[in-house]
Amino acid sequence: MARFRKGESGNPAGKPKGARDKRTALRELLQPHAADLVKKAVELALAGDTTALRICIDRCIPAIKAKDQPISLSGLNGTPAEMGETVLQAMAAGEITPDEAAAVMQVVTAQMRIVEVDDLVKRIEALEGTGDGKQQQS
Repeated sequence: MARFRKGESGNPAGKPKGARDKRTALRELLQPHAADLVKKAVELALAGDTTALRICIDRCIPAIKAKDQPISLSGLNGTPAEMGETVLQAMAAGEITPDEAAAVMQVVTAQMRIVEVDDLVKRIEALEGTGDGKQQQS
């Protein structure tokens, strides 16, 4: 049985419909001054304010995310433990970022699962008979 009836809120005392998000309200307050604020940020950046400079650069040249780039990692072979050690050493040496290391480990883990399932399918087929997926008839 459902806890709530269709169309009824689970939190009737919650945020009312149409209530504005705080960020939206702040954005609306800043919008009329956007050109002046951007001009000021550029002036500060040009005057040597590193925080303003970083903001300006981030807006002009968005960061390229590491996950969008190929990861080059030599020596990634052997047992899963050896592959994990290779990834850990590459990260510790600064050859790859922690995010790249996590991405590589996810791929290694997924491949291990694929190999395990493939091995189980082969074992089951061998137990059932000919290995072609058809059950042996008695």
